[in-house]
This record gives sequence, C-alpha cells and structure tokens, in this order.
Amino acid sequence: MKQREALDILKSGYNTFLTGPPGSGKTFLLNEYIKYLKKNNVAVSVTASTGIAATHMGGTTLHSWSGLGIRDEIDDADARKICEKGYLRKRIKNTGVLIIDEISMIKPSQFEAVNKICQHIKKVARPFGGMQVVCSGDFFQLPPVYKPASPDRQKALFADDGGMKFVNESGVWREMDMKVCYLDEQHRTKDKKLHKILNHIRNNEAQKSKDFLFGEGINPTSPRLRGASKFFTRLYTHNVDVDTINYSELDKIKGKEYYYQMTSRGNEMVADILKKSCLAPEKLVLKRGAEVMFIKNNFEAGYVNGTQGKVVDFVATDLPVVKTQDGKKITVKFADWTVEEPLEGTRGRENSVVAGISQIPLRLAWAITVHKSQGMNLNSAEMDLSRCFLEGMGYVALSRLKSLKGLRLMGINNLAFCVNKKALEIDKNFKKLSKTHATELKKMGALATTKRQKLFLKYLRS
Repeated sequence: MKQREALDILKSGYNTFLTGPPGSGKTFLLNEYIKYLKKNNVAVSVTASTGIAATHMGGTTLHSWSGLGIRDEIDDADARKICEKGYLRKRIKNTGVLIIDEISMIKPSQFEAVNKICQHIKKVARPFGGMQVVCSGDFFQLPPVYKPASPDRQKALFADDGGMKFVNESGVWREMDMKVCYLDEQHRTKDKKLHKILNHIRNNEAQKSKDFLFGEGINPTSPRLRGASKFFTRLYTHNVDVDTINYSELDKIKGKEYYYQMTSRGNEMVADILKKSCLAPEKLVLKRGAEVMFIKNNFEAGYVNGTQGKVVDFVATDLPVVKTQDGKKITVKFADWTVEEPLEGTRGRENSVVAGISQIPLRLAWAITVHKSQGMNLNSAEMDLSRCFLEGMGYVALSRLKSLKGLRLMGINNLAFCVNKKALEIDKNFKKLSKTHATELKKMGALATTKRQKLFLKYLRS
C-alpha cells in the first residue's frame, strides 16, 4: 500500500495498523496524520511501547498514559482503582484518537488492560471506549518481553513459540476490525543490495542473505574497510556499558571539556520518565574531536535522529559545532522533549505541557546498543552479530543503515538473520489484508471517501 492510500484510511476513522519494513515511512505517516488531526482541532494522544520510541514521536509510553504502569494485566477492581485518578480520567476522556507506536512490544494482556481502562472511563462498551486506535510497528523487530527475560529463556520462546504471543492475538484486536496498511515503499535506503538482503531476512531466507552479503565482500578484512578513515559507530547486541566505552574514548582526546546539564520543568514524575526514556544524557561532556550523533529530528537545522559527525568547534555561548559525515557544519542548539495533554474543554485545539526537558540533542557515538538505535538512520556502523541471542537482532541492526557502504561487519552467528516463525506467518497475513483493504478503498471511490472523512471529523468534534 502507498502512503497516500494509508492516510486516506486513517482520515476515514478506521482502527488501523501501519506496518512494513524499516524505512517504509511508518513514522512519517503517523506524524502527517497527527498534524492533520491537530490542524482540525482533534485531541490526539501519542504513545509507544517504549520510552525511546515515545520520545521520537513527542509522546509518552502507553503504560504511563493509561495508568497501567508495570502491570501486565488487570481485573475490573484494578481498572476501577486506576480510573479514580482525576488527571487520568481527564486525559482519556478528552482523547479522540490514540496512537500506539512500536506495537510489536505490547503483550496481548497489556493491550486488553488498556482497553478495559478506556472503556471504564469513556463508559462505552466498544473497543477502547469508541476512540480511533492507530497502531504502528513491525513484528520482525522488537518482540514482547516475557519474564524471566534471560537470553536463554527469550531464545527458547522464539525457537518454539513457547508462550510467546503477539498483540494481534488478543481478543480486542479481533473486535476492532483493524484495517491493515502494509507500506511497501522504501525511503531510508536507495541501496538495492541492502534492500535485497533485508527482504531475504524478512522472507526467512537466512542463508541467501548471508551468501549475498559475503558475496559483496562485507567482512572485516575487506580492503575497502581495512584502515579506512571513515568513522564507524559500534553497535552492541548485549547491554554492555556503552557509556564507559564512550567516555574512555573521549578521555583519549586532549583539550578542554564542555559540560551541558539537562534541565527539566513541570510534573517531576513525568519529567523523570522523560529523562529515563530519552537518549539524551543528563550530563553531556564534549570536546573538539568527539564523535557524536544527533538524537532528534530537526529537518530545518539539517539533521535527523542518527545523523553522525564530529565536534569541530564551540561558538557563542559554548554551543558545539558539528561537522556531519556529509560535510555540513551545524551549530547545535538546545532542544526540548515534552509531554503534552489537551486542555479540557478545548476539544484538542489547545495543549498544555505536562513536563519537559531540555538538552543539547547529541550523544557520544563511539558505541550504542542495538535496542537504543531504533528509529535511527546511520551512515555507518561497525557491528558484531556473532553474539545475537534473539531472532531479528541482525535484521534490526542492518536496517539502521542507509547503505552497505557504511557497514563494517565483525562477525555473525546462525541466529542473526533468522526470524520468528510465528512473526513470519503473521506478516504474510498482514500483506493479504492490506491488499484487501487497498482494494476496498479504491472501490469506495474518492467522493465517498471524502464524505466519510468529513463525517469522522464531525464525530470527533461532537
């Protein structure tokens, strides 16, 4: 499905699942729909399964937004207790459209629990109390985390689906009559070879992807990489102490240190959640010559999340100047991450900032975990996939790259390019459903679609 078709389905008010490979424009499309809703004075809540994904979207976690917290499931008594909180009732009651990004990490029981909370507050028996729910994600990427979360247990779950369940297996998902929009255009990479490898992995053709990759000479002894001057961010599959590595590299550089302290405002508890979920460090230390990456999108300033570069100077009030790998020099100013809520009685026309943090949108880029790289667009990366312990880890790591030219592969194991069998079957079904829903949209015709979209906006404002 094309983005314009998916946007028409979203505007028509259907509960929708946006999916497709990394770089297909899921986040871009969500942002376009959010802008459309706000322009038309509709109250929209933007959430995600993880704090990192939420801050990319300018939202909060689904667990925090709904009041679910660390619970995996709730009964009616729990729901009533949660719904006693006034701020929570106001937040959910005012929401007309709920966005949930990185939905693949949400368990069925959690999805059911949020539905129950929304029904209690909205006092409507329909799924999620009648609000439009827009989910986005890729089931080949991050899966739900089931306890115990040891590598061996996670590996066992993926190997034989021993208890592993995805959100689309929940009862409420089936009740929602979800329209599936499988985006198939590629916007992140124009590298056909990289795109081919990622497609091999998605089709469960691990050996083909390996053969093709090594046929391109992608290995640590390749002449074009040995002694190369290009800097490669190191992606780790395990949660090693990347901060220690980064600051160890920083210490090797002689020269003055520049310190940037994060500031916060608003609700302290929400601000603390923002601090923990945001990739920006509370205390950032930089020097001339430090390798860095941007951790926020700012198209006007000329950078996106994952843009890599080197600090070459400090100007004005000690603001860093970064020369990107593309040769552009950018004076980096402080950026804001905020959590907003619609003001009661404004029907989404006005928002208030619940909490916010400010920091220079950079982090040291000698090392980063695969998990924290989600949503990034990397020009280059050095990765060792010989310690992958989950299916899909190699896929997630490779999909961060814009081109194979930026890859330095140090190792690989048999698990790196494998995908979960259940995810594979689910994805095939999503493709079929998307084709069906695209056909239905065409049959409806432009006039009928426009009429439905106007009626939906009228319903949201009522």
